[in-house]
Amino acid sequence: MRVVFAGTPDFSVGILEALVNAQHELVGVYCQPDRPKGRGRVLTACPVKEKARELNLPVFQPESLKDKTIQQQLGTLKADVMVVVAYGQILPIDVLNTPKYGCLNIHASLLPRWRGAAPIQRAIITGDQQTGIGIMQMNEGLDTGDILLEKTCDILESDTAQSLHDKLAVLGAQGIVEALDKIEQLTPIAQDEAGINYAQKLNKEEAWIDWSKSAVEINRQIRAFNPYPIAQTHAESNKFDTKVLRILSAKPINLACQAKPGEVIKSEKGTCYVATGDGALSLEQVQLAGKKVANIKDFTNAYHLTTLQ
Repeated sequence: MRVVFAGTPDFSVGILEALVNAQHELVGVYCQPDRPKGRGRVLTACPVKEKARELNLPVFQPESLKDKTIQQQLGTLKADVMVVVAYGQILPIDVLNTPKYGCLNIHASLLPRWRGAAPIQRAIITGDQQTGIGIMQMNEGLDTGDILLEKTCDILESDTAQSLHDKLAVLGAQGIVEALDKIEQLTPIAQDEAGINYAQKLNKEEAWIDWSKSAVEINRQIRAFNPYPIAQTHAESNKFDTKVLRILSAKPINLACQAKPGEVIKSEKGTCYVATGDGALSLEQVQLAGKKVANIKDFTNAYHLTTLQ
């Protein structure tokens, strides 16, 4: 098939490669314009653009697909289908209707649960035990189109946003290749209106840990916000008054204690146990402001934490 691909971040890269490997003809790759990045604010290409260049594919980076000239340019590509995954732009109705089979979106949840911007993180932080990807026939709504194909994935207690992202990216690649192979046989299924909820965009303020919550809830927060924006807390120790401590991984432990939430029960010999509103949390990997990421053994050799708040 003649395929136009639209995507921007890392999640989209493996899917682009899968389409190429499946011998589809990639007639155009759309991604976000280069953006300033880093302290030097240097214009930087997105992961999809870098991969498209590596594969010698034509790249288009319009600021908006609402422009009629851009839409006409898309039409000249004579695509059978447009595959959209984490592109970052709203597609106007004229674009949705341009390819023969319309536009197919790969969404990282089992719709209608977790429509919106951060389905992977919201699934983890809420405690969902299962998620997946859906191949959706796009319409003008936000993740409201009919479902053509789904693949499910268990959420393990060890999963972070990064590890779940990686698993879903693989499923997404498998799913879109299968959907294109069976495009004439797939039956669109309308989403169940009763199960709708939204995955709001991540807010850095959500990264602050509330130690009055249970150890299980805090652990979900830590996993959901790794690798971004990373759960954090204010820490006090024997060597400093108050500094920001980022927590990259931890584990709930079955430990009965009378300590107040945020009080460090033990911080020595490679262990650091923190009291929560229900149970305790064993810290495993942390990063003190201005320092490198450290495992808890190395960290407790240097610091003795007393309170987190």
